[in-house]
Amino acid sequence: MKKLVILTVIVFLANGISAQKQQSLHSGYPITPVPFTSVKVTDSFWGQRLKASREGTIPLAFSKCEETGRYENFVKAAHPSDTYKVEGFSFDDTDVYKTIEGASYSLQTYPDKKLQKYIDSVLVIVAAAQEPDGYLYTARTMNPRHPHNWAGKERWVAVENLSHEFYNLGHMVEGAVAHYQATGKRNFLDIAIKYADCVCREIGDGPQQKRLVPGHQIAEMALAKLYLVTGNKKYLDQAKFFLDARGYTSRKDAYSQAHKPVVEQDEAVGHAVRAAYMYSGMADVAAITGDSGYIKAIDKIWDNIVSKKIYITGGIGARHSGEAFGDNYELPNHSAYCETCAAIGNVYMNYRLFLLHGDAKYFDVLERTLYNGLISGVSLDGGSFFYPNPLASNGGYSRKPWFGCACCPSNISRFIPSLPGYVYAVKDNQVYVNLYLSNKAELNVNKKKVVLEQETGYPWKEDICVKVMQANQEFALKLRIPGWVRGEVLPSDLYTYADHQKPTYRVTVNGQEVPNELNNGYLSIERKWRKGDVVEVHLDMPTRIVKANEKVIDDKGRVAVERGPIVYCAEWPDNKCNVHTVLLNQHPQFKIIEKPELLYGVNQIITDAQTLSYDKNGKLATKDVELTLIPYYAWAHRGEGDMEVWLPIDISAASALPQEAGKWEDNGFFKN
Repeated sequence: MKKLVILTVIVFLANGISAQKQQSLHSGYPITPVPFTSVKVTDSFWGQRLKASREGTIPLAFSKCEETGRYENFVKAAHPSDTYKVEGFSFDDTDVYKTIEGASYSLQTYPDKKLQKYIDSVLVIVAAAQEPDGYLYTARTMNPRHPHNWAGKERWVAVENLSHEFYNLGHMVEGAVAHYQATGKRNFLDIAIKYADCVCREIGDGPQQKRLVPGHQIAEMALAKLYLVTGNKKYLDQAKFFLDARGYTSRKDAYSQAHKPVVEQDEAVGHAVRAAYMYSGMADVAAITGDSGYIKAIDKIWDNIVSKKIYITGGIGARHSGEAFGDNYELPNHSAYCETCAAIGNVYMNYRLFLLHGDAKYFDVLERTLYNGLISGVSLDGGSFFYPNPLASNGGYSRKPWFGCACCPSNISRFIPSLPGYVYAVKDNQVYVNLYLSNKAELNVNKKKVVLEQETGYPWKEDICVKVMQANQEFALKLRIPGWVRGEVLPSDLYTYADHQKPTYRVTVNGQEVPNELNNGYLSIERKWRKGDVVEVHLDMPTRIVKANEKVIDDKGRVAVERGPIVYCAEWPDNKCNVHTVLLNQHPQFKIIEKPELLYGVNQIITDAQTLSYDKNGKLATKDVELTLIPYYAWAHRGEGDMEVWLPIDISAASALPQEAGKWEDNGFFKN
């Protein structure tokens, strides 16, 4: 890691806020997450991803924060001057906060004194930039007379538009809580508390307060988390105010989900990242407060997404314009936006709905997003990133090591290390097994320790073994039987399997088969568990073809290919033909080829197909070809070129000429 260059001498003084003992407040969710620190991943698939994050993504993000002047912004804010030119984006501070958050997660699993020291040195700079009343926003503070052109002339005046002052607060709090929990140190938490207190004083319904809501949501999630850590209810009240006031301030557009009060919303609209963060915040506040209006609204919105507005990869946000959801069934492929941050937000939302409702359908969506539209956003070595994630390409598209707007790289840096926390959950005497990956986990079940160990080659292999390493009590082990095994692509009619296969599953305990009765997608095994008990799960994993609802115009006459949780695509390096001119057989047959040396280890899928072309006389000609498919998440690692997820199976959808990709409008975000 590069040595931090401090451009000026900074004297760091403690802010004097008295230390608060961390509270053990309940999140309010009926189901309790198992902390990621309790799950040690031994899996080759996810182990490689976690290693790449630890050794690649996080150090890269820190070095880019230094290289691109993000640290320098804080140094300048500590010594303001009207000669400074305020450049970049108004939310650049958040890249520092998010990277510290990811590094803090990593520290909890892999202690690193050098990394801790580095973070502390960064926090010295951050603390020095904070104004006496707690306000911390370098885009204004470094040059109050001439702030960033998105900031507005005074505090908060542009917060509902482009200043991102509350957005900065949200990511600051998220990072600070993670750092506090990882290290026990309050140096970041106290900074975040001071800024949160500043916002709570100045924003609200009081006579001397301004009634404003975030232009970009995330403060709602963060403030609910700060309440749980500190026990101070004002942070929860502020989160609820931000939600309840939306639709009642001067901003009333769908882009920022302010077109109507949140409890009246029933369709996912506007900027997809903002939306997913808001829905997640609503779930957090609803869980703590019991607000049923929030829950009813989120449930309707979730149904709208899953039945009309989600890609087969789990990506959300169809439109480049406004980085937004499109209309119902508007799901183009070449021009699909599917921002990486939106995929992360989709995981946050579905995870919270699972904690509220305990239904496997939310993890079916989460798993699809995780294995496809989310990890496609970062290279296998953790060193380059996608901003949008299209489902078709004609080349000219590759991952980049950083962006002018670096929200996706820094978001990836904080998400991947937290992944082990999604594997298990507990409710009373029930243990949910939601994701299948090799790991060893220590769980607290009715105040007693239970140790489980998973061994599996998932997502390539069909078998999972769950061993009880420590237990002597009764509880229900609830195994999620994925929707793709149960014949359900997603919990809606947006996508359906187009073949006649009927995969099955089988579960045994100590060699004895158990009844396959499901409740909300879970097979529950209730018994007194003891050390040495072995649960074996077999999930049939055939290669399947999927068709979209006929209302999805862009996918008419086309199918997608998937196996288990993995969506596949045809890419140029594996094929001697132009993948845009391929026509699948009406009843395609597939074979699986294990490629441990390719793309950190993948399974390829091979099938017979035809290509269409015109001969010199203009007559349509066909040619038999062998078509090779790779996992979608792994595309664009071998250079720029053609790629397709949705492949023609009907002649009406086929083309004898390479297709032209939709042109990308440069919004200055996803390009360097």
